[in-house]
Amino acid sequence: MKKNIIIAALVLLVPLVAFWVLNKTNSTTAKTTVTPPAAEEQVNEVAIGKPQVLKFTSTMCLDCQTMNKLFKEVFPKYQDKIVLTEISVQDGKAFTNQQIKKYNITLVPTMIFIDSNNNVVNRVQGAIEKDVLENYLKGLK
Repeated sequence: MKKNIIIAALVLLVPLVAFWVLNKTNSTTAKTTVTPPAAEEQVNEVAIGKPQVLKFTSTMCLDCQTMNKLFKEVFPKYQDKIVLTEISVQDGKAFTNQQIKKYNITLVPTMIFIDSNNNVVNRVQGAIEKDVLENYLKGLK
C-alpha cells in the first residue's frame, strides 16, 4: 500500500517539478537574450533624410544570391545618396522580426524602396533585372 502511494505521488510530483524547473530556466534565458532597441535606432539614425532600400534576404535562397551580385554591381554608384540595409531573415534578432512584421515579408528576396520622407515608394518581391533595379534606385529621392 505504501509503495502505491509513493508511486502515485511521484507520478504527480515529477512532472510538476520538471515543468517548474524548465519554466524557470526558459524565463531566465529569454530575459538575457533580448536584443536592445539600439539596433533599430542605429539604422533609423543613419537613414534620416536619405532614401533607403531594405533588402530582405536569406543565405539559402538562389534568387537572393543573384540579387546580391546585382547590388554589388549596381549600388556603388548610389551609396552616397541611398542607405542600403540588408536584413537576413534567418538571424532571429528582435529588430529583424519587427521589420518582417512591419513590412509583411513573406518571400525573399524582397526589396522595399523608401524615399527621404520615409514613405514606401516601391516593393519588389523576387529577382529583378539590372536595368529595372537601376530605374528603382534612380527614382528614389
